[in-house]
Amino acid sequence: MRQSLLEPRIIRMPEFAPGQWLNVERPLTREQLYGQVVLIDFWEYTCINCIRTLPYLRQWHKRYADKGLVIIGVHSPEFRFARFRMHIETAVADFQLPYPILLDNDLANWELYANKAWPTKYLIDSEGYIRYQCQGEGAYQQTERAIRQLLRQRDPSIILPDKLVTPIRDEDQPGAACYRPTPELYAGYRGGGLFAGGLGNPEGYVPLSPVLYEWPDGIEREEGHFYVEGIWRAWPEAMSYAGKSGGRIVLPYRAVTVNAVLSPSPDPVETVLDLRKPESEPVIEVKQDGRYLNPANAGRDITFRNGKSIVLVDRPRMYELVNNSLYGKHELSLTFHARGLAVYAFSFTTCADPTADLEDPNVFQTK
Repeated sequence: MRQSLLEPRIIRMPEFAPGQWLNVERPLTREQLYGQVVLIDFWEYTCINCIRTLPYLRQWHKRYADKGLVIIGVHSPEFRFARFRMHIETAVADFQLPYPILLDNDLANWELYANKAWPTKYLIDSEGYIRYQCQGEGAYQQTERAIRQLLRQRDPSIILPDKLVTPIRDEDQPGAACYRPTPELYAGYRGGGLFAGGLGNPEGYVPLSPVLYEWPDGIEREEGHFYVEGIWRAWPEAMSYAGKSGGRIVLPYRAVTVNAVLSPSPDPVETVLDLRKPESEPVIEVKQDGRYLNPANAGRDITFRNGKSIVLVDRPRMYELVNNSLYGKHELSLTFHARGLAVYAFSFTTCADPTADLEDPNVFQTK
């Protein structure tokens, strides 16, 4: 018999802190959910780890919603612009999320669960007890087995699908060997959480003031840092280009894909009210290893114009810039052509590699 994945009945699910809800007519309460199995997913619409988890949540909703599972996405913002309802509504539509979404703008629900990371999933049984927690992406089969255990505890006669959801990506298979990608990199001078910002220029950050950064010749560009050239302004959460055209960001990395959280403006109110009127089109040219991207390595948000690979930054969100076929070491170069364009963070993903040596400290196995 398979060992239970569930924790004992000790901690009850807290009541939801007040907030706006999407995909429901009225706010849900703890009392309404008694008798159901509840999956709480703490997520953020610009977080690559959250985005990679969403297809599984959609599948679980489709498979188990009529069998007693209620999924609730608690959107806890990492950046100020992610507090605005219109951005989350657009993301919910883009990601085709059918289940209720609670906007946790003040992180009150995050605190009630003593949550630490995006994404984190909690399973609550039909009597209201928290029975399972999974932090980070991955462990999808384990989580689905826990869902099924709780549904069977709720109704021993329930008929469930014979098989679990098929892994979407090779690296989602339990035990897949993967090379570690470059850790997430934050652009603002406050960084993200416990992490300092990743600016590698010798001048460092000068908060809130425009600075002319010279290209740092004579220093080795290190993984885990980004380097700028041109006039830039540092904000707590972002770096924004303050020149007219030609500002540059360069960063070395190891990964398969590269994503960037970008915005037309570092001021979230400007993006919501569409107050910013750019002097030029909000376009960034993207190169890898000194060459423009091509259809074989371009991310899904890249378009091609006059032989150049570009990304059009139309609203604050995560943009996939690069999607290589294999894991490798590269250098990304971004050239900015509009004043005010802001970069918040870079994130990186890996892939399964059956030839990877498990004795290599740069290799890990998925859950």
